[in-house]
Amino acid sequence: MNTLDPVLQSIASQVLELALNQGATAAETEVSEGTGQTVSVRQGEIETLEHNRDRDIGVTVFVGQRRGNASTSDTAPASLRQAVEKALNIARFTAEDDCAGLADPALLAREFPDLDLFHPWDLTPDAAVAMAQACEAAALAVDARIRNSEGASVSTQTSRFVYANSNGFVGGYPGSRQSVSCTVIAEQDGAMQRDYWYSTARAAEDLEAVEAVGRRAGERSLRRLGARRIATTRCPVLFDAPLAAGLIGSFVAAVSGGSLYRKSSFLLDSLGSQVFPAFMQIEERPFIPRGLASGAFDQEGVATRERSVVRDGRVEGYFLSSYSARKLGMQSTGNAGGSHNLIVPSTGEDFAGLLRRMGTGLWVTELLGHGSNLVTGDYSRGAAGFWVEGGEVKHPVEEITIAGNLRDMFAGIVAVGSDVETRGSRRVGSILVSEMTVAGD
Repeated sequence: MNTLDPVLQSIASQVLELALNQGATAAETEVSEGTGQTVSVRQGEIETLEHNRDRDIGVTVFVGQRRGNASTSDTAPASLRQAVEKALNIARFTAEDDCAGLADPALLAREFPDLDLFHPWDLTPDAAVAMAQACEAAALAVDARIRNSEGASVSTQTSRFVYANSNGFVGGYPGSRQSVSCTVIAEQDGAMQRDYWYSTARAAEDLEAVEAVGRRAGERSLRRLGARRIATTRCPVLFDAPLAAGLIGSFVAAVSGGSLYRKSSFLLDSLGSQVFPAFMQIEERPFIPRGLASGAFDQEGVATRERSVVRDGRVEGYFLSSYSARKLGMQSTGNAGGSHNLIVPSTGEDFAGLLRRMGTGLWVTELLGHGSNLVTGDYSRGAAGFWVEGGEVKHPVEEITIAGNLRDMFAGIVAVGSDVETRGSRRVGSILVSEMTVAGD
């Protein structure tokens, strides 16, 4: 997978040479470029047709243990020299940091498996417009009550990058990302509800059909009609799969290096601690073919590896870059830049099974605001979804707030569904939490 673009590699070599010749004791650079096309339509008419072509050269230099960085989009030799000079000037006026420096050479990637991440889509603007129109038309055709649209879009993006450092590491590969999305508005008795759906993948053939995306958007909007508030209560809460991925994201943030060394996490010193029920597992799988977060190395060239982050409910690993690892007296986990395909295995129930297991409670399909405090674990979010009784959906719900504490929520997970969300870096089904406060009337 170490498919180096010769032009980008040449630029990276120039940047490192300039940095070392001008006094840097160590240096690293990432050179990247991306191209793409995005088409959006609304009510059958073209709204936007965008083409993008971007290039970025970032350089980080170290003068002893002083660090500076700068960037440019211009590949001319004078511009590269100027960027390096700016980084060096910043470094010379920055305080020394005994944790600053390149990644440990012993941890750098040496194997580069082909992860099948590059699938350019030869899509003409006319074909993209037709696909977006078909997506929107499928949404509007779901029901006469779907009377308006915020549009549908089709996007194709490709990128290439090379990362190199003065310890001799050079790595890079191309990637692609394709997507289709649609948002429509349903109306009944003067009340309006909006919802959306989207599909994203490395390869176009892995996308949901545009008509299916449109129908899903239409059905999601339609089912929200007639939403009302409910009385304040404490009850089980079922997080829809896309929201469950965000719940796992809160765990990742709490056990990531920046939060840990700043002592701004409710999960400080949690290695080996029981945070989840014994049936919970979270695995990091960087080498999934066509995975949206797959990669053989992180942003510092550190090799990624398959590992258990949570085993039998106990925390077995943090998410650390080289800097945060040194701050904590630990070793980089290959997570500079984030996690790589987190897998949360299902406990066996499909979605209908989760509803039956919940019995009476709230199924949450939308969250509003950013109401989670990683320092204390306190969690409070505006929400919308559906009230469930006897394992059956009774009516849509809106204008409510769900609240709890992430520590209690993690420990109170009852089940993980088989309806796995695969559109991002976390693959997880819907998550049922035993009890939370639901604030309404």
